[in-house]
Amino acid sequence: MKEVANIINAFFRGITHSKVSLIGAMVVTVVFPFLVGAIIYDIYFHIENTYFAGFIYMLLGPVFLGGLLLVFLGLFFFKGKEEVRLFTLEYLQDYFTDPTKFSRLRRILFFTVFLTCVNLFIFGVLAYRGYHYMESTGFCGTFCHTVMNPEYTAYQNSPHSRVTCVECHIGGGAEWFVKSKISGARQLLAVAFDTHPRPIETPVHGLRPARDTCQQCHRPEKFHGNRLVIKERFLPDEHNTKTFTALLMKIGSAGDHTTGSHGIHWHVAPENEITYQHADYGRQIIPIVTMTGASGGERIFLSSDADEVMAEAAARGGGVRVMDCIDCHNRPSHIFLSPDQAIDRKMLEGEIPKELPFIKRQALAAATQLYTSSQQARTAIATQLHDWYQTNYPDLVKKGLVEKAIRGVQAAYAENVFPEMNIQWNTYVDHIAHTPDFDPMIGCIRCHNDEHETVTGEVISMDCDLCHTVLVENVKEMNIPEMLRGR
Repeated sequence: MKEVANIINAFFRGITHSKVSLIGAMVVTVVFPFLVGAIIYDIYFHIENTYFAGFIYMLLGPVFLGGLLLVFLGLFFFKGKEEVRLFTLEYLQDYFTDPTKFSRLRRILFFTVFLTCVNLFIFGVLAYRGYHYMESTGFCGTFCHTVMNPEYTAYQNSPHSRVTCVECHIGGGAEWFVKSKISGARQLLAVAFDTHPRPIETPVHGLRPARDTCQQCHRPEKFHGNRLVIKERFLPDEHNTKTFTALLMKIGSAGDHTTGSHGIHWHVAPENEITYQHADYGRQIIPIVTMTGASGGERIFLSSDADEVMAEAAARGGGVRVMDCIDCHNRPSHIFLSPDQAIDRKMLEGEIPKELPFIKRQALAAATQLYTSSQQARTAIATQLHDWYQTNYPDLVKKGLVEKAIRGVQAAYAENVFPEMNIQWNTYVDHIAHTPDFDPMIGCIRCHNDEHETVTGEVISMDCDLCHTVLVENVKEMNIPEMLRGR
């Protein structure tokens, strides 16, 4: 025991006689109790504040490990006085060559191994907790608040809000983990030096294949039959008239336990490989579509200007891609609504009172103006709505309906428009449907436009009934049983 005590004393004397070790020891002594306390609290109670967790794992943790490194660097390479020789290579060689000193060497080795194990344990806990922190949704969405706020806000309002970011953006396997960390380091530098794009580009080329993400939960071959979809909207008239549109969506199947692939999910059936050539980075301009059937036969559909468009494809980020889920469901988690959809949703949810005359019209007028900041938009929306109703319906202002409507319109705007990131209404394109004016660069119409034709005259049809049947459209009353019976 005396020898062990001598070794420990020599160790601490060595620290005091090396400035580098002394600085490291001071850092470790100060940081250790805070770090251990925070980790224990996080394990049992979970640290909710993203920035505090970042302070623990991205600042205190590395500082603590740096302090340990300084201690050992000082002992081995920046020695002060002779006491430190107990930890030098010459000292160990002397003990290996002198059998009478071997028992003391064992104690030294025991103490060294003990300290190493303690440090490895601390490092392991820090690495494990730090890894999970940096894989958390809170870290992804709120650490770089201004930059990621639009995506995080849209994600929270999406059907996938309980699916963590990393399940889609990283997934399993070392290859994509390494890619994501390299990309994350680049993005962190872009945020630090304010060189990131505004708005953030949709990572159409940086996502894992859909079979590795979407199809881990969804199985296209199991989506059988048709699905009734009822869309409710309000007209911009005095009574905010509610209308209904009913669609019978032909979900179909990608095969498996049915008679064969059909309907919408025919596109992703294994026997129907669809390859397309896009002439732009966003995959919105598609002049060439190739269909390969189960028998191996190939059909190539070309737009009338395919040669001309593809001549410029390389400079515009064009390429070739095998179609999968993401080509239609391109914004499954980060969904930004149009102004009409956003106001209708708030009215359906009761956040904007439907009984307020002309609220649909006035809400759209206030929310669709161009604002330079979120705060300006919030103030202007409140002022415009309050002033208009104060002039035309002063009694309703006193009842509090207008104030409630203002909060609802402000929320609809704040969930979809982010002026600080140059995101306005309809900045992001959603290909899951088509626009009322059939924009040829959005949704189904990119291919289903009656313009892609084979050499034999076969075209990719624009027939709406391929994907859905419109049962009723913009009717004021709807009886679903009678509607389904065709009355």
